[in-house]
Amino acid sequence: MCTIYPDYYPRFSCIASRCTHNCCIGWEIDIDPDTLRRYQAEEGPMGQRLARSISAGEDPHFLLGEGERCPFLNQENLCDLILYKGEGFLCQICTDHPRFRSFLPNRTEVGLGLCCEEAARLILSQEKPVTLCGEAAGAPEPDAQALLDLREQLFALAQDRSQPIKDREQAILARCQTSLPDLTAAQWAEIYLNLERLNPAWTAILEDLRDHGEKADPVAFNRFMTGRETEYEQLLVYFLYRHFLTGYEDGDPGGKAAFAVLSTRLLRRLGARRWQRTGQFSLEDQAEYARLYSSEVEYSQENLDALFDLLMG
Repeated sequence: MCTIYPDYYPRFSCIASRCTHNCCIGWEIDIDPDTLRRYQAEEGPMGQRLARSISAGEDPHFLLGEGERCPFLNQENLCDLILYKGEGFLCQICTDHPRFRSFLPNRTEVGLGLCCEEAARLILSQEKPVTLCGEAAGAPEPDAQALLDLREQLFALAQDRSQPIKDREQAILARCQTSLPDLTAAQWAEIYLNLERLNPAWTAILEDLRDHGEKADPVAFNRFMTGRETEYEQLLVYFLYRHFLTGYEDGDPGGKAAFAVLSTRLLRRLGARRWQRTGQFSLEDQAEYARLYSSEVEYSQENLDALFDLLMG
């Protein structure tokens, strides 16, 4: 087995209490079986606290407290479990977050999810084209290798800086012999509004795009973003890296490429609308929009499936 990762991956570090969108607030935190047994075996005051704080039913998880906070997130926004016994005492989902993994025969890929604000800043601030690192332990099966080869071609198209981002996106769709439905910004916003939504801020952003998105001048916004086109390149590569290989299992890699293009285009439209409304659009704004998109779409399998069905090649 080999593990592959983007070159920026080792530079990620959780910013803990400095995080403004704490992953220990508002998320149901599942506990894997091995960790549950370890927590149930813990003695003393911490063992008693763990017993009070866990629902150990069919799907074990922490019982969230006031403000949907993890019961072990203290008032300084630090984890009492880490303070008690270190990171090795965490359950698997807390150890991994915001990391994700994709699997092919003889190959595992790991990356950072945009739902984390620090991961989003790290990814979007990369000025050089992303490269993949890692040691291959064996040749993938022929079908898997063909998919990897195709993705390398898509990466090359996404990172062709002699072309505008829009042309790179179109080249990716053409290479996969797929396309996006020809819809207006308002119509795309309506599609996303019909998905499951959690954060009222995301709803407000989509409603603004639906009601006023056609006012945004994409040409003027592109001029404003001169020198920052790499942010959309990094988004495009990220979505391809995270989702394209899932086409190995369902036989629809073209739909995953279309999702990467759609996601990047929607975030560009949202940025154009914010700039049109406020006259500003910073890297921090870009990271926040990407974080919201990832949290609302990528971390809801129901939402992903709805979009994959719409884009099925």
